[in-house]
Amino acid sequence: MRLSMIKINENFLDLQDNYLFSTIAKKVAKFQEEHPDKKVIKLGIGDVTLPLAKSCVDAMKKAAEELLYKESFRGYGPEQGYDFLKEKIIKYDYKSRGIDLDLDEIFISDGAKCDTGNIVDIFAKGNKVAITDPVYPVYLDTNTMSGRAGKYNESTGRYSNIIYMPCTSENNFEPQFPDEAPDIIYLCFPNNPTGTVCTKEQLAKWVKYAKDNKSIILYDCAYECFITEENIPHSIYEIEGAKDVAIEFKSYSKTAGFTGVRCGYVVVPKKVYGYTEKSEKVSINKLWNRRQCTKFNGVSYVTQRAAEAIYSEEGQKEIKENIKYYQENAKIIRNGLQESGFLVYGGVNAPYIWLKLPDGVKSWDFFDELLNNIGIVGTPGVGFGPCGEGYFRLTAFGSRENTEEAMKKIKEYFIRESKV
Repeated sequence: MRLSMIKINENFLDLQDNYLFSTIAKKVAKFQEEHPDKKVIKLGIGDVTLPLAKSCVDAMKKAAEELLYKESFRGYGPEQGYDFLKEKIIKYDYKSRGIDLDLDEIFISDGAKCDTGNIVDIFAKGNKVAITDPVYPVYLDTNTMSGRAGKYNESTGRYSNIIYMPCTSENNFEPQFPDEAPDIIYLCFPNNPTGTVCTKEQLAKWVKYAKDNKSIILYDCAYECFITEENIPHSIYEIEGAKDVAIEFKSYSKTAGFTGVRCGYVVVPKKVYGYTEKSEKVSINKLWNRRQCTKFNGVSYVTQRAAEAIYSEEGQKEIKENIKYYQENAKIIRNGLQESGFLVYGGVNAPYIWLKLPDGVKSWDFFDELLNNIGIVGTPGVGFGPCGEGYFRLTAFGSRENTEEAMKKIKEYFIRESKV
């Protein structure tokens, strides 16, 4: 008789039951079921609405047709990505900004969400992790799954082994150096969810801090294409010394509307090192390469040809028009909220607008109020962390018509009700 049984990874039990966006989806579905005649405008999840650039679609069609013929058919591609795409990335995303990278420092993937989650595979369980609060949930959840988070405290809304760096209006949404030096530091700028940014001078302090403490910065700049102001870095490698301590994640999801196509990349400089228990230096680049070769078969050839087309003259023109469209949406939302009496952050260098709620108003209560009274969906700030309580996020990725209608409804409702 078999006495043992299949065991699970019990770290998953430490995750909170409800993932933020699935909870929102359930609430919206219930509302629509109960009110089938009412229109719902969704400005919550950061999914794009404009179609793909024609250059990208044409490139995909051409690449797909190549697969019809024996001489141009392709099977397994390189796990790290095709050189034709990596060469374009280096030339246009880095060399143009005075940054030198080698081909084997670029790894093509199916998006920044996957990379920021999978990167934890190569780090020891005992590493101390620092995240901003509020934060993109994937950073926290994947470390919880890996056993680094510790136990969840219901009263504080925090995990025992995670170092939280509050980012609120009181400190201008700038994370401060924690009292305990972390091993892994997550930074995201332009920030999701707050839409705020970090200057070169501010980021340089973090690079120095990481070097002084032998930490690694995991730098997510998936929204850098929305930067409009000067002195805001598009890459952490614009900072001297960053290639010694930082891994950078980028995505085509918002840059070129690839949320459904799935493509991005991670930069792992060969100068970034981790350490064994015996303090021996180990190349992070080699570890990540080994991880990818073992657990990832690469992004499809068709998709990578579409991504390559982004860097063509026509592709650049098309995606910049789309980005400009979303930037204008952000401006409409920002202005509309301010006219309604809200304090507003973000929306200038990012597609996210972060509004401060009136004193005492809970973010999930505000979510319900918007949905039930005027049919608008946003994202409760507390879903991004305890310091997100009292805030609310709207995205600029809706259609122009829906964005304008949403702001009209918000202004009419809050001015009429005098709630702000």
